[in-house]
Amino acid sequence: MKIRILFLVTTLIFLLAACGSNNNNADTNDKKTGNGTTNEAVDTKDDEAEDENREYPQLSSEVGEDEVLVDMETTMGLIKIKLFPKYAPKAVENFITHSKEGYYDGLIFHRVIKDFMIQGGDPTGTGRGGESIWKDNFEDEFSKSLYNLRGALSMANAGPGTNGSQFFIVQNSNLDDDTKDYIDANNYPQEIRDAYQKGGTPWLDNQHTVFGQVIQGMDVVDKIANVKTGSQDKPAEDVKINKITVKE
Repeated sequence: MKIRILFLVTTLIFLLAACGSNNNNADTNDKKTGNGTTNEAVDTKDDEAEDENREYPQLSSEVGEDEVLVDMETTMGLIKIKLFPKYAPKAVENFITHSKEGYYDGLIFHRVIKDFMIQGGDPTGTGRGGESIWKDNFEDEFSKSLYNLRGALSMANAGPGTNGSQFFIVQNSNLDDDTKDYIDANNYPQEIRDAYQKGGTPWLDNQHTVFGQVIQGMDVVDKIANVKTGSQDKPAEDVKINKITVKE
């Protein structure tokens, strides 16, 4: 059983890493990000809090004072997402700045995998392009308060510290036995165990930075995930992001 779980996790992580790979990311292991820090995972302050006092902001549809709401208008409908600058400040700053500057306007969801995720944010539409607002990759921001639950907005990457402009929304709503075993085998808080029963991709935790959560429009995410796809999981007919509006 453990061997089967390990194989499943390894396969899916490789698949998503391939989604986020690009030529700019291929040789960045020794590069620094735009603020002069190395490409290493950042432990945010909340990680030092006691588990019993930890907050899990994804579990609420309310937008807190320290959160940011964005409207993602797509050709298949509106998706409302709240962002978590408290826990993933660089990922949120990158996404908000790109959104305000129109970087994502007109871009397609270039990779769509039913019961997994929908991915966008690449101006080339190939999965190999895009860059951060700092013109370089930036480090991961992992938090014990955020998880790749169904509806999570996370950074696509090609490995540790290779975040650019690409992102994905977790769509999976069906947990198979192997995934349930994976959750049981890991030390997840009970609140997160319960939340994962609605779906998600727990094998991506501590692999991809979570920085937002869909609070309205998962039906739109599901519609996008169910479109007909062709080579490399690209939709046969373009599904576009018309505009992302930051609600301030």
